[in-house]
Amino acid sequence: MTLRIRPLDPGDTQPVVDLALRAWAPVFASSRAILGDLIFERLHGDWREYQERAVRAELVADGVRCWVAEVDGTVAGFVTVAVADPVRRIGEVGMIAVDPDQQNLGVGLALTDFAVARIGEAGMQIAMINTGGDEGHAPARRVYEKAGFTQLPIVYEFKAL
Repeated sequence: MTLRIRPLDPGDTQPVVDLALRAWAPVFASSRAILGDLIFERLHGDWREYQERAVRAELVADGVRCWVAEVDGTVAGFVTVAVADPVRRIGEVGMIAVDPDQQNLGVGLALTDFAVARIGEAGMQIAMINTGGDEGHAPARRVYEKAGFTQLPIVYEFKAL
């Protein structure tokens, strides 16, 4: 396996969107199971449309930098970073996803480590990333733990009105 991380090219957008939707399908299924259909639908509608818009917006957002991981010449994952708080010198990994066919091969950890290095090069003193506490996010939490992140549990509460 040959892994290379490089800046996002315009032609990478659709492959990145496609792999993100495949990678995050278990996350949205887990969220639906926890929240129930009513709250889930009100939050996301069609989660695939919602998430595609979110990924496309992230890739072109001001102040966001994006890289893709290629495995043997094929886009296998992506990561975005930005300065979250310049005063406190906090950088954030905004989005990260690995194609399910490339998971458990070290691509996620390589992207996470790469992003953290870019955050440090930007003069930040803290790197942060957020993820869910549900089963759908468990693989991501394992990667972030391997990368040396410290978890701070945060609870969001939802109620349909």
